[in-house]
Amino acid sequence: MNRLDGKVALISGAARGIGAETARLMAEAGAKVAIGDVLDERGQETARAIEGAGAAAIYTRLDVTREEDWIAAVGAVTGRFGGLDILVNNAGVFLGTSLEEATLADWHRLCAVNLTGVFLGTKLALPALRDSGQKSPHGSVIVNLSSVAGLVGSPSDPLYSMTKGGVALFTKSAALEFSRKGYRIRVNSMHPGTIETEMGDQVLAVRARNLGTNDLEPARQMSLARIPIGRMGTVTDIAKGIVFLASDDAAFMTGAGLVIDGGTTAQ
Repeated sequence: MNRLDGKVALISGAARGIGAETARLMAEAGAKVAIGDVLDERGQETARAIEGAGAAAIYTRLDVTREEDWIAAVGAVTGRFGGLDILVNNAGVFLGTSLEEATLADWHRLCAVNLTGVFLGTKLALPALRDSGQKSPHGSVIVNLSSVAGLVGSPSDPLYSMTKGGVALFTKSAALEFSRKGYRIRVNSMHPGTIETEMGDQVLAVRARNLGTNDLEPARQMSLARIPIGRMGTVTDIAKGIVFLASDDAAFMTGAGLVIDGGTTAQ
């Protein structure tokens, strides 16, 4: 028996990167998965690849800042697969803008995706997750993607850090509320360190700019020097952690944060 046999998962921002790898690993673990994203072509490709490997997957267009998109996405998942057991609030943006350079529009963009998206996903998936939670020995699950920047200060983007810190505390509060109400929904956060993704490249580009160069290699070496384990993380490193949190292996975890950062925040 696989770890997620019989489970149904909806993952936002799942067309590429950590979200796509999470969908792939969840499907391998036995789940039916819904790929939510605004990148239609890549999202459809990801869903087709999972189906081609013999698992069940759908793509649903999901702009996490739009309430109507969430309602449609949850409806598509429950209509196709009969319920919803796992929500992964993965969609996020990184702007790499200093406090002095940031505009109000930059702040609104960060908040819309990184905070409002998590709020809307949690709120609008709640009825389906609550229903599924009553039927499962260990309830249903929400995993929110925060960051190590939500635990310690970010020298290059304090506004990003502010939003990810909000995700971390929202996770704890939602976990306590759902437990108090007897909803049987576990809520935990994931905190990746520096990861080899397109967003990771954005971080390196900001660090390179701060060094006065367009060459990413010095920024990469600087980042590696700060990671005790000696390498940058991969999408698989993070996706495996998300699968763990979504599985019954994490049945006694709620309101917790799982840090996968190669030891960065241990310093």
